Amino acid sequence: MGPLPNSKKILVTGSSGLIGSEVCVFFANEGYTIHGVDNNQRAVFFGESGDTRWNQKRLQEAIEKFTHHELDIRDREGVLALLKEVRPDVIVHTAAQPSHDRAAQIPFDDFDTNAVGTLNLLEAARQACPESPFIHMSTNKVYGDAPNRIALKELETRWDYDDPAYAEGIAETFSIDQSKHSLFGASKVAADVLVQEYGRYFNMPTCCLRGGCLTGPNHSGVELHGFLSYLVKCNLEGKHYNVYGYQGKQVRDNIHSLDVARFMWAFAQAPRVGEVYNLGGGKGNSCSILEAFDRITALSGKPMEYTYVDKNREGDHICYYSDLRKMRAHYPEWGISKSLDDIFSEILESWRRKSQG
Repeated sequence: MGPLPNSKKILVTGSSGLIGSEVCVFFANEGYTIHGVDNNQRAVFFGESGDTRWNQKRLQEAIEKFTHHELDIRDREGVLALLKEVRPDVIVHTAAQPSHDRAAQIPFDDFDTNAVGTLNLLEAARQACPESPFIHMSTNKVYGDAPNRIALKELETRWDYDDPAYAEGIAETFSIDQSKHSLFGASKVAADVLVQEYGRYFNMPTCCLRGGCLTGPNHSGVELHGFLSYLVKCNLEGKHYNVYGYQGKQVRDNIHSLDVARFMWAFAQAPRVGEVYNLGGGKGNSCSILEAFDRITALSGKPMEYTYVDKNREGDHICYYSDLRKMRAHYPEWGISKSLDDIFSEILESWRRKSQG
């Protein structure tokens, strides 16, 4: 059954991307009318392999009440006009230039998209619908490389924290200041602080979700962005994978896009003002690159072809996983529903289907 004529409306930027598309489907299933904003900038940033038009087409076919808006969030007047026209009940902002490697080559595109684009949306929301929850997809890169200063221990297949204060991972109280972020991290810091400020200064229901490795079967994974999706693709196709530094023992926490959408839903139902959450898979969904190789090899039966490059990426984390305790305290009905095994299996099946289709 489709949504009722007077159903609530959600506006999702980056609607053809991994998180945006998941949010569109989730809220549509809850009866919302969906307004998606996307102009396929991922293909501009990453080339043909980053193209997300297939996902746009999937949404248009799968969701009855879906309207696609071909709009660049850098278009200030266009953003304001759209928000005044739609007046959404919820805004989910996932559009971004998402690669910290690529940002150094396109610094103005990166900042104008990530920082100024977010400001355009915030100000338009303040003018058109200041009472609507504004959910911003931030990143753990706002912490820069400061997590690397935590005492670490080297284990056989991974690095891990050697300080009991971080036994559960990185909490939201961790400093985002005086560290090396990459230009991408810096532009996302600007956006993150703006989202907090519009919440606190104008008393708007905003939140920043500082994502870990966001993943799932609908990711257009490329080398510069989409760690697990790209790794699985390389394994299936027998492509060479480059491991950059830290002996391949660098650790990430992985969260399925469905669990991201579920948290956004929880926040939209009971919003708070100017909040920050570290939204990742937590310690239970963490793995190193070497451990990821072992997992995908066991599933696919194919060896991993890789080259070790003895130079880490600028501002890269040696070990990062999110402390989920604040999220669980504020929204106790929310929790991780997709395990690491689920995530690997779904991504593998997705790439297999694409290669056959």
